[in-house]
Amino acid sequence: MALEYPDDLKYLDSHEYVRMDGDIATIGISAFAVDQLGDIVFLELPEVGDVVTKGETFGSVESVKAVEDLYPAVSGTVIERNEAVVEAPEQVASDPYGEGWLLKVRVSDAGEADEETLTADAYRAQVEGS
Repeated sequence: MALEYPDDLKYLDSHEYVRMDGDIATIGISAFAVDQLGDIVFLELPEVGDVVTKGETFGSVESVKAVEDLYPAVSGTVIERNEAVVEAPEQVASDPYGEGWLLKVRVSDAGEADEETLTADAYRAQVEGS
């Protein structure tokens, strides 16, 4: 089954994505990350009002195989966290780019989303080795 990488997203080497909508960034993990992790059993995410900083871990995702740190593509203040996936982490796997998002952040510099991120095509080439 081919994994999807929506073109409207920017991706990090560490397999998080960011979707920009003005100064609001939606952050999640890619279908590739979900596929590699297997069954996700626990998510540790910051609270609303917390500040996340590009390059610094903001939480973790735990699966039956591994625990991985999560990194944001942008810095800013958490304005919403997806309580549904905190309560039922397996929902991330069923719709990573839709209902399975993790955080919404009001960014301090929207330009950060273009720094050190990959386009969908570049990310696909990296993870699929093509």
